[in-house]
Amino acid sequence: MARLRTRKHKVVLNRSAGGDFGITFMLVLLGAFMFLPMIYAICQSLKPLDELFMFPPRFIVRKPTLDNYRDLFSLMDTSWVPFSRYIFNTVFISIVGTTGNLFFSSLAAYSFAKIRFPGAKGMFKLVRTSLMFHSTVTAITNFIIMSFLGMVDTYWAIIVPAFCTTMGLYLMKQFMDSAVTDAVLESARLDGAKELRIFWQIAMPMVKPAWLTLIIYSFQGLWNAGSSIYIHSEQLKSFNYAIGQILAGGIKRSGAGAASTIIMMMVPLLVFVVSQSNIIETMGSSGMKD
Repeated sequence: MARLRTRKHKVVLNRSAGGDFGITFMLVLLGAFMFLPMIYAICQSLKPLDELFMFPPRFIVRKPTLDNYRDLFSLMDTSWVPFSRYIFNTVFISIVGTTGNLFFSSLAAYSFAKIRFPGAKGMFKLVRTSLMFHSTVTAITNFIIMSFLGMVDTYWAIIVPAFCTTMGLYLMKQFMDSAVTDAVLESARLDGAKELRIFWQIAMPMVKPAWLTLIIYSFQGLWNAGSSIYIHSEQLKSFNYAIGQILAGGIKRSGAGAASTIIMMMVPLLVFVVSQSNIIETMGSSGMKD
């Protein structure tokens, strides 16, 4: 009889030690390969201008320097609108828009998934259909609505549309279908819990990986948003827009542009690293059924 392998006092029957090593080795290689674009971006931000325009281009920086970052902050200081204002605009829009998206998407998803009401299936079919339309297609309609509501050239012109993204609703609904069981909800109703309390104290903790994933996607989209057709005042524009204005100065600002790329991706990357385990759980569970 073949000797069974154990790991932490548990019998392992699926594969051999060589198989574990081979899979681990392949995962390390794939992980390093996927990390290459980030390494390249960091190297680009540390290259002097002569290396940035070297042909053929080199992957690794030869003479690393922080001059690109110094140039970027010098250009920021010369702006007639303080860069702290651009950063505040981006942070405010990202946080408020993400919070509203999470709240309204989760409420709507709970209603579609766990409350039976007339027309629910037809309405959700419309939601799924709307996933096919890019935001550019609805830009004119959205602008007319924002203009009618008097929200043009205000923060709310960007924040309010972020409250009702169909992708967030679809993601939360699909996860609630599989993760939140009707038996648990019925038990809470029998104990006298109201629907809002059931949603907040029972359903939401059970779908924590899903709403953390939604936070990542929503925050990243708002953080990286550039110029908007709704915003005209310079004091209300985003940090990404300000970076774009700097890069419009020509190739002499290529170094500052490479440094700005690192700054722009730092915050979303940090949020992703903190929540990556929950995102992986969401992707692995969203397609499963009982």
